[in-house]
Amino acid sequence: MDTLTTLLQPIFGDQIDWKQVFLIGMTPLFLLAFVVEFSVQKQREKTASFQFKEVFANLSLGAAYQIFEALMWVVFTAAIFAWVYSFRLFDVPVNGWTIVPIYVAVELCFYIYHRSSHRIRWFWAAHVPHHSGEFMNFTTAMRQSVLNAFSGIWVFYIGLCFLGVPPVVVMFCLAVSLAYQYFIHTESIGKLPRWFEAVFNTPSHHRVHHGRNPQYIDKNYGGSLIIFDRLFGTFEPEVEAVTFGITEQIHSYNPLVLNVHEAVDMFRDAMAPGAWHQRVKHFVMPPDWQRPGHQAIRTWPVTSHAPRAERTITPDIMRSE
Repeated sequence: MDTLTTLLQPIFGDQIDWKQVFLIGMTPLFLLAFVVEFSVQKQREKTASFQFKEVFANLSLGAAYQIFEALMWVVFTAAIFAWVYSFRLFDVPVNGWTIVPIYVAVELCFYIYHRSSHRIRWFWAAHVPHHSGEFMNFTTAMRQSVLNAFSGIWVFYIGLCFLGVPPVVVMFCLAVSLAYQYFIHTESIGKLPRWFEAVFNTPSHHRVHHGRNPQYIDKNYGGSLIIFDRLFGTFEPEVEAVTFGITEQIHSYNPLVLNVHEAVDMFRDAMAPGAWHQRVKHFVMPPDWQRPGHQAIRTWPVTSHAPRAERTITPDIMRSE
C-alpha cells in the first residue's frame, strides 16, 4: 500500500482519490465481465442488447467520466473534503466493528443522492446520460457524465466527514458500492434467491430502475442495498418486461451530445422570458416540471414516451417561426 501511495501522490497529491483509483483498477475486470456476458447471451441467441454504437458510446462516456472525476478531485473536491473533515464533530474509528455501519451510512447517502438526481433537474442533467441508453448490458454501468464532476454531488457525502468519518473511507466505501453496481446492469441474470433480493440491489431490481414503463419510473434508487427503497416506499418489483430509456428519448450516440443535452435545455428553459422566480425553478424542480406559459425547449430531437404520448419533438433550433 505504501508503494502504491508513493506512485499515486505525484498524480493526486496528498489526498489520493481512492474511489477513482479503485474503479480504474477494476476496469479490466469490468471489461472481462462484459466479454463473458456477451458470450453467454450469444449462446442463448439473445444479443439484441449489444448494439455496437451504444456500447462504444457507453465506453466513451465512462472513460471521460473517470478522467474528469479524477481531475476535479485534484483541483477542488479533495480540498473541500479535507476542510470539512478538519471541523469534524467526532473521530470515528475504522475497524471491524464500525466498517459495516459506515458502509450502510454511505449507502444511505447514495440513496439520497440518487433520488435527488431524479427529482432535481440540476442533478438530473448530470445523471440523465446514464439512463438514456435503450439497451442494458454491463457497459451501461459505464454510461456516466463528465458533468458529475461539476454538479456538486459531493454535498451528499460531506456530512459523513463532518461527523468524523475519514474522507478516504467514505470514498472507498462508495467505490465498492459503485463497483458492485456494475454487475447489476445486465439482462443475462434473472431473479436471485428471495433473501438476497430482499436486502441487496440485484439485476432484476435495477432493470426496473432503468425502465421508462410508467410504474417503473423513479423506483429502486439503491446502490448495493435495496433496504432504503423498501423503507422509504420507492421499491418496485420487476413484473412486466422493462422498456429501457427515458421518457424524452434523445437520439444520439455522440458522447458530447449525450453529456450536455439536458443541461443545455435546462439553461435555455431558464433563460427564456418570464418571471425570475419561475425561471429559477427549472434548476430545482423535477425534470418533467413545466413552467406555466412556457414550452419546454429541446435543442436536439427527442421522442416522447410519456403516458399516452408517442411523438417525435422537433428541436427548437429547427422550428420555423
